[in-house]
Amino acid sequence: MHSVSTITETPNRAVVASRRWLAVAAATFAVAWGGNEFTPLLVMYREGERFSALTVDLLLFAYVLGIVPALLVGGPLSDRFGRRPLMLPAPLLAAAGSLILAAGAQSATVLAAGRVFSGLALGLAMAVGGSWLKELSAPPWGDGTAGARRAAMSLTAGFGLGAGAAGILAQWGPAPAVLSYACNAAMALAAAAVLTVAPETRQRHESGRPWWTDLAVPAPVRRRFLLVVLPVAPWVFGAAGSAYAVLPALMADRAGGTPIAFSALLCVVALGVGFAVQRAGRTLGADGPRGVAIALLLIAAGMGCAAWAAATLTVPAALVAAAVLGAGYGMALLAGLQEIQRLAGPDDLAGMTALFYSLSYLGFGVPAVLAYGFASGVGYPVMFGVGAVVALGCLVVTLAGARRF
Repeated sequence: MHSVSTITETPNRAVVASRRWLAVAAATFAVAWGGNEFTPLLVMYREGERFSALTVDLLLFAYVLGIVPALLVGGPLSDRFGRRPLMLPAPLLAAAGSLILAAGAQSATVLAAGRVFSGLALGLAMAVGGSWLKELSAPPWGDGTAGARRAAMSLTAGFGLGAGAAGILAQWGPAPAVLSYACNAAMALAAAAVLTVAPETRQRHESGRPWWTDLAVPAPVRRRFLLVVLPVAPWVFGAAGSAYAVLPALMADRAGGTPIAFSALLCVVALGVGFAVQRAGRTLGADGPRGVAIALLLIAAGMGCAAWAAATLTVPAALVAAAVLGAGYGMALLAGLQEIQRLAGPDDLAGMTALFYSLSYLGFGVPAVLAYGFASGVGYPVMFGVGAVVALGCLVVTLAGARRF
């Protein structure tokens, strides 16, 4: 393990600095807003057969092409060069992504480019911003108990409010393919300015090892990572993507003439429930493997509810499914981050956080897999049912692994 110096501040500045985590949270919120504002507009891009369902779901997945490299490179580099240099570009990239999306409503290629920029921003915010929030919540700035919760809630609030606002503006506002993106660009630029007041928590240092070695899970905790963290990670956004990408498409003809607004409603329901679960995480038992087990149980139940919604195509069933899947998402993200922050040492925090988020974003392939299965003749109820069975299988692995620790 290489040595890293941690910046400390004098006691008379600690009270002032203890609130500066809000600047990092605000930037993370703005970037997450930009990352998810595209989601309720999926219905709009499908209208009039502008793009096929598979193309739209692939566009949803496209920002993973930006997220994963930003996570895997930005996280370890921020452990070595500090949080500020790697986090400051995130809101600027988010603004650029939103402006590209605003200009590309008629071109799948331009939309894909915008999604990649949004993904780059989000990857940096998750790995670097999440680690920065954890450190700004620890001594001398805090008691060390709120880091994972602040990171998870900043992301979820941005995801939820961004989707809700984008849906409302696109359904009832002028320039539906432009206005929501322009709003996020302005918000992200303001967040970039605010971010400059956050104190640096890591000093630049040199290491004799290549940066990518920081992504390795340390041997003493590798088994726990594989048996407790890995089974839940892809379900974080597998559950969320099912709630706010697949269900809205299924319900587009049952949305009372406002499919974009209904899509936004499902996003807000899922992420609002996820936010509430994260807020009450300690009370609900999110600490340790128990939190991961609860998350997988909720996700299995959510997949079962989604199968029911796909079979009945009723609005109440879709809302219930979105809520249960959102609860599973919220608990999975919080419990996974808490496990990572428990397992990682100071030199491994951003690298392991990046690895967790990279695995979690594989779940955004679920909507595309479901769309492909549907195009191949397999019904959504059957595919959601298979998802419930797979989630229960992951639960068995986690419970068996947890007994070893």
